[in-house]
Amino acid sequence: MQRVWFNKTFSSVGTAMRLIREADMAATGGAPRYHIVCSNTNAHAAAFLSAHEYAVEPSGLTGHNYVEWCLEFCRERGITIFWPGKEAGLIGSASARFAALGTRVLSVATEEVLDLMHDKARFCDGLDLPMARPADYRAVTTIAQYDAAYAELRPLHRKLCIKPSESVYALGFAILDEERSSAQLLLAGAAYQINAQELRSGLAQMETFKTLLLMEYLDGHEYSADCVADQGKLICVVPRKKLHGGGSGQLIELRTDLLAACDKLARDYRLNGVFNIQFREGANGLALLEINPRMSGGIGMACAAGPNLPYLALAGFDQGFDKLSVPAIHEGMRVGEAAYAVELP
Repeated sequence: MQRVWFNKTFSSVGTAMRLIREADMAATGGAPRYHIVCSNTNAHAAAFLSAHEYAVEPSGLTGHNYVEWCLEFCRERGITIFWPGKEAGLIGSASARFAALGTRVLSVATEEVLDLMHDKARFCDGLDLPMARPADYRAVTTIAQYDAAYAELRPLHRKLCIKPSESVYALGFAILDEERSSAQLLLAGAAYQINAQELRSGLAQMETFKTLLLMEYLDGHEYSADCVADQGKLICVVPRKKLHGGGSGQLIELRTDLLAACDKLARDYRLNGVFNIQFREGANGLALLEINPRMSGGIGMACAAGPNLPYLALAGFDQGFDKLSVPAIHEGMRVGEAAYAVELP
């Protein structure tokens, strides 16, 4: 039996562990191959409910100190496969030390590539993706740069938006509104929007600020593509089109340009395991937003369309992808999520 450890990461890990256990039981006829271990600094993490075994991580550990703790955890718990979330780059770089303990590390990418993906400005600067070029953007760290970028981009695009170069879950993203004040936007319930002049005034009060991207706003449909790859070879991708209108769900749509973009990105950055790629339609067609080197929050919806992506990634890493078959993807399927209440550990 393989003892598989998921350390602290995003909440979607609970869905992933449940999916792995379901597929594992089906594949082995009730004699599971994978014993799932989950850890988190939160003693009441909901993800613990999906694991065979769980542990509480010490708070405050980061960097190389955290890696040392992980090495000791693997030794004590007999971990054979480690699928890291927190400090994934450092852990991947220390894979030889883990291997000496009998632990294989399932890394999405090298530490250098992970660092690159977390910096959207630097990532886009080196991008070669003709079938899904990113939105027109300028990276700014001073008010002078912001003013120059605004003067250059505003005549070219109907709307602009702003977001930090480093962020997750759209934190810090906002569409620039040139007509309504912040108070009017608040009262209108206009999420992810900010008054353009008030934003500029706030930035002008700072000498410098963390890198922001002033960008063309893409107003078309957003696509979230959940992928599995093996050292740069794309094994499977399930794209979800996010439909307009609350409660409409998401549509599984296998559009050719998106699939080609996912294949090229997997090869170019030698991606591995499960990751997510975000796209959005704009005036010039499909555009890349970002690569998330982790499972998306909607991984369960993708798997409802056929392939069990976390299980494919784990079993392929463990046994070899040549021993697995990838189920057909149900194109045109509409998927959604339903919440339910549970008692926490």
